[in-house]
Amino acid sequence: MSDLSPQRAAVLEFLRERIAAGAPPSLAEIAVAFGFASRNAAQKHVQALVSAGLVELQAGQKRGLRLPGQGERMAALPVLGRVAAGVPIGPDTGSDRVLWLDRSLFSLRPDYLLRVEGDSMIDDGILEGDLVGVHRSRDARDGQTVVARLDDAITIKRLEHREGGVRLLPRNPAHAPIVVAVDADFAIEGLYCGLVRQG
Repeated sequence: MSDLSPQRAAVLEFLRERIAAGAPPSLAEIAVAFGFASRNAAQKHVQALVSAGLVELQAGQKRGLRLPGQGERMAALPVLGRVAAGVPIGPDTGSDRVLWLDRSLFSLRPDYLLRVEGDSMIDDGILEGDLVGVHRSRDARDGQTVVARLDDAITIKRLEHREGGVRLLPRNPAHAPIVVAVDADFAIEGLYCGLVRQG
């Protein structure tokens, strides 16, 4: 660190803060933050920091910066869209946002994140705006919190198997259970495995 110029040290600190917040910056964002005339200047600083072993660059990723050793304990999770904690909503895939998060935050290894909309799961501590980790799985046990697709809409609820079929249970008394009709287009998309609440 002592061998770095003040400007390069400032770039390193900026990268560390953004990476720790789960939002590695693009070269364009670095250029804007430091008033560089082009992305080339930002790239030179990043390459020098990579050569010094102070940051790592993952090939082929738009925002592929990470801290040394981060790969072992951190996971790059795409934010794929929204999930309803209320009335099911249509999926909103297509986000290119990726967050680096510590694996220990989750009970299962998540494959992706979804942003919660609604308040039907508040008694389980799942609030509107939270990012929920989802482990891809087509199977779930009775009582597990699942992300389910129902007629092309996505929701997060507790799963209840009954003799007559399946119900999706909210964790807020203001919301009614969703009874899954026998002929409904229904599938478990994944298991809830933890959440991240951003300030």
